Amino acid sequence: MGFQDVFKKSFLEGFGGMDITTGKIAATLAVTILLALYIFFIYRLVTRKVFYSKSFNISLAALSMITAAIILAMQSNLVISLGMVGALSIVRFRTAIKDPMDLVFLFWSISVGIICGAGLFEVALITSVAVTVCILALDLLPVAKAPMMLVVNSTKMDGEEEILGVVKKYASSCKVKSRNLSKDRLDLVVELRVKEESELVKEVATLSGILSASLIAHDGEVTF
Repeated sequence: MGFQDVFKKSFLEGFGGMDITTGKIAATLAVTILLALYIFFIYRLVTRKVFYSKSFNISLAALSMITAAIILAMQSNLVISLGMVGALSIVRFRTAIKDPMDLVFLFWSISVGIICGAGLFEVALITSVAVTVCILALDLLPVAKAPMMLVVNSTKMDGEEEILGVVKKYASSCKVKSRNLSKDRLDLVVELRVKEESELVKEVATLSGILSASLIAHDGEVTF
């Protein structure tokens, strides 16, 4: 047997992969299903969306199982693993991830599938618990109250000082964000942080020349 035959034999043996028994497949999928259900309930618990996407949550659980099956198939045969890499490299996902927390759960679900497919069940369990503790603990951290916007429409062109006088009575700090003057019309937008919200709006509305006064909360980033 020449060098070429020895090299060919060793190369072909490397493509043999490892034997995957039915018991290993069942155990891997069982643990993956349990962790996928755990991710499903944690996502439902921590999500704060107005419109909860149940289909996205179901896809998280299914994604763990699919990933685990792919890893098992890649372990069984090197040829299949190379084919999987080539096939998955051309996949393009067009769904936009709008919430960063959705991206965290997406990577968490894929990671659980990869780790369980590799047979490292303890690592997947400990990682899932650690991620849950991290998310819940950071979610409990207090944040500053977001500023509000006071929108005032007045018929008095020189009524800004009077309006700001009332605002400073209730708010320690305020900033004029928009000032629009037109014929016999003043539109003013003031950014402020205030506790007595209804009292402020009522007192501003009682000023002379005020057509409307609205206090609007927004969900933007909190600045310090």
